[in-house]
Amino acid sequence: MPSAVTAPLPPPARAAAGGDAASARRAWQYVDSLTPHLFVPTAERPVRAKLRELSGDTRVLPHQHAWAQLAISVTGTVHLRVPSATFVVPPRRALWIPPGVEHAVTLVETAELRTLYIYQAEGQCGPGPGDSAANLWRRCRVLEVSELMRALVCDLPTLPDDAPAPSAAQLARERHVSALLLDELRQATQLDLRVDMPRDKRLHSLCQAVLDDPLAHDSLQAFAHNSGASPRTIARLFRQELGCTYLQWRQQVILAKAVELGASGLAIGQIAAELGYTPSAFSAMVQRACGLSPVRFLGMQTR
Repeated sequence: MPSAVTAPLPPPARAAAGGDAASARRAWQYVDSLTPHLFVPTAERPVRAKLRELSGDTRVLPHQHAWAQLAISVTGTVHLRVPSATFVVPPRRALWIPPGVEHAVTLVETAELRTLYIYQAEGQCGPGPGDSAANLWRRCRVLEVSELMRALVCDLPTLPDDAPAPSAAQLARERHVSALLLDELRQATQLDLRVDMPRDKRLHSLCQAVLDDPLAHDSLQAFAHNSGASPRTIARLFRQELGCTYLQWRQQVILAKAVELGASGLAIGQIAAELGYTPSAFSAMVQRACGLSPVRFLGMQTR
């Protein structure tokens, strides 16, 4: 198990104003990224898999790699943070992280996290050399995980380089599985579960509070009240920093939270109630924002 340091999370804005005191006292276990040098992908072994089970309230410190990465939560929902955005990754979804992008992981519940390190040849950025020209692989992307991709991910060996070397037959099988997995990754559907974050430190802190509790600030006026700035100033900062209104940004937070709640097994009616919607209003919001039904958007086809 990784070494960890317990540290308090700065209280969200509502707690500071006299809200949920338990939330204000929440403690996190901070851990490092753990032995990436023992799973370095190469041209001979282009996909390396690492398996970690991490408890809830764990934060993996910011780090980056020279290779591409695919983060897949087999059980539990994780939040992956890059300098300008936060992504929600529930089971059956994966996050593609291009080479050199600093990222950190937050777990709000115990999760089995499989990380794939993917070899990138000189100038490559994508599952294969032919994908490098596509700019979509040069940014983080949340992708649907098909049943085939999930099976292939779980089939890949997770032994580090300091374990006994695999046999020729094991390496041959690993290369076949890796090739099929990369082809499946190339065809995966992208989902818009990105929540952009501002650079302004004061605004960033308040946006993080909304991420922690999406119901804490249900209007621009409530958000501005806790910032100490006027609603006009906050509205201007949102336009300048994020290119949207506060309500548009908060809707993206609500959608991300809905995915997290759906992954925990709640029914659509319960999810709507948790987020302050009636079932019909929630369905209309998801359809309008994503062009998908809540069942499809939340990945609940099999329920």
